[in-house]
Amino acid sequence: MKFVVVGAGAIGAYVGAALARGGADITLVARGDHLRAMRAHGVRVVSDRGDFEAQPPATDDWSVIEDADVVFLGLKAYSLPTVAHLLGTLMKPGGTVIAAQNGIPWWYFESHGGPLDGIVLESVDPGGVVSRAIPAEAVVGCVVYCSTEIVGPGVIRHIEGTRFSLGEPDRSDSDRCREISAVFKAGGLKAPVERELRNEIWLKLLGNATFNPVSAITGATLGELGANEAMREMLRQAFREIAQVAERINVTFPVSLDRRLEAGFAVGDHKTSMLQDLENDKPLEYQCMTGAVLELAARLGVAAPCMMTLHACVQQIDGIRQRARGRGMTSDPSTSPSRR
Repeated sequence: MKFVVVGAGAIGAYVGAALARGGADITLVARGDHLRAMRAHGVRVVSDRGDFEAQPPATDDWSVIEDADVVFLGLKAYSLPTVAHLLGTLMKPGGTVIAAQNGIPWWYFESHGGPLDGIVLESVDPGGVVSRAIPAEAVVGCVVYCSTEIVGPGVIRHIEGTRFSLGEPDRSDSDRCREISAVFKAGGLKAPVERELRNEIWLKLLGNATFNPVSAITGATLGELGANEAMREMLRQAFREIAQVAERINVTFPVSLDRRLEAGFAVGDHKTSMLQDLENDKPLEYQCMTGAVLELAARLGVAAPCMMTLHACVQQIDGIRQRARGRGMTSDPSTSPSRR
C-alpha cells in the first residue's frame, strides 16, 4: 500500500515517520521551513518512548495523491472545505482517505442509520463541499489519541499516546481497515479497528469541546483547571450537556463522564492544542467541536447553556485574532502544534 500524509505537521509528520520506520511506502505533503528541513534531514522524533529518525520523501506537490492507496489527512478541520475539491479530484478510484480530524467529522451521518441519517452539519461541512468532493465510500474514520508538537523544523516532540482507532462509517468489518491497522502497528503505533467508532468520537469530543475552549479563554493547563473546584463543576455541567446531545443519537460512552473528566485533569501541566494555537497566533479549531455540539443540540431540542457560552467566547477570541491577522500578522499552519 502506498500512503500519503496531507498536512504533515505535528501529528502528520509523526505518523509519517512511524510508518516509514515500519517499512511503509509513504510520502509527506507539507510546506515552509518544516518541509525544507524534512527534505534535507528527514523527520526526527523526540520521545520518552525512544527517539528515532526517518526519511520519507517530502513535497509540497499534491499530485503525489494520484498514486496513493491511502491518504492520511493531518489537516485541521477548518482547512478541509478549501482543499476538499482538489483532494477529491486527485484521488485515484478506490483510494482511501483516513479522516483524522478532531471533533465531529464531515462523514459522521453517512450510513448513520439514526434519526439524523444523511444530514450535513454546516459547522463542519459548510454547504456540503467536503461531502460532495470526497466519495463516502473512500472514508475510513480515525480517532487520534496522541499528543505531539513541532519543536523545530523537521523535529517532532512526542508527548504521549500512540493510539489511532480506525473504523468504517457503515460499521462494517473491512479488509482495508485491517490492512491499514497492520501498517500502523508495524510502525509502532496502536491501531484498533472499532465497529462503533462514533462512541470514541464522542468520548474524545467530551474533552476537546470543553478543555480546549476553557484553556484558551483562561490560559490554564489541564492540571490548573482541575485544581479549581468551581471550574471543575462548570466543566462537569458542560460534559452533561454534550452527553445529552450524544445520547439522543444513540451514542454509548464506554466510561463514565466523571472518569473522563478526571482523566483530562490527570494529564497535568500540559496546554491544550487550542491554547497552543492561540499563543502561536494560529487559527482556532472550534466549529467542529463546540459548533457541532450546538448545531446538533438545536436540531434535537437539547439545552446547552454552558456550551453556548464557551462557543461564544472562543468565537470572539478567534474573530479578534483574525482581524489582527488581516492587519498584517501572518502565520504558517505547517508549524502548528497538535495535542489531540
